[in-house]
Amino acid sequence: MTGALTAVPSPRKVDTGVRDTGAIADGLADVLADTYRLVFKTHACHWNVEGPAFYSMHKLTEEQYEDMFTAADQLAERIRALGHLAPSRMDEVLNRSKIEDPSGKLNAGEMAQDLAASHVRIAQRMHALAELAGQCRDIVTEDLATERSAFHEQAAWMLHAIAKS
Repeated sequence: MTGALTAVPSPRKVDTGVRDTGAIADGLADVLADTYRLVFKTHACHWNVEGPAFYSMHKLTEEQYEDMFTAADQLAERIRALGHLAPSRMDEVLNRSKIEDPSGKLNAGEMAQDLAASHVRIAQRMHALAELAGQCRDIVTEDLATERSAFHEQAAWMLHAIAKS
């Protein structure tokens, strides 16, 4: 039992033909950090939204934060599959993320606009990650980034549509 609890996570070399796994792992860690920040923002809107758009925003944000929470695990596991360590400290998540917290209290429309802007930001970073992954012969990460970008683009569209009401 002594050895079972003393293992320390460490990076390892992976030889699958993917080039520059460090750069890809960094890109994955960045979008993982963004995803975690947006999970919290989305959950906060889910808890606090009020007004005529309550039900639609409450339901939509629940679907979105559940999807992103699952995606965070997939992103972290891809980092590990590439032989690198996933972020393990909240300060690292905060430092890597480009997602900003809103200032002040927001109404439902402002919440929707703020979340939509964050989804657009992550979609942009996913596009860059997919491009990098393609250049590095990492079709798995390229596919994951493409799939996640599609989610964020659709989420932004839906939130923009709600904000118009």
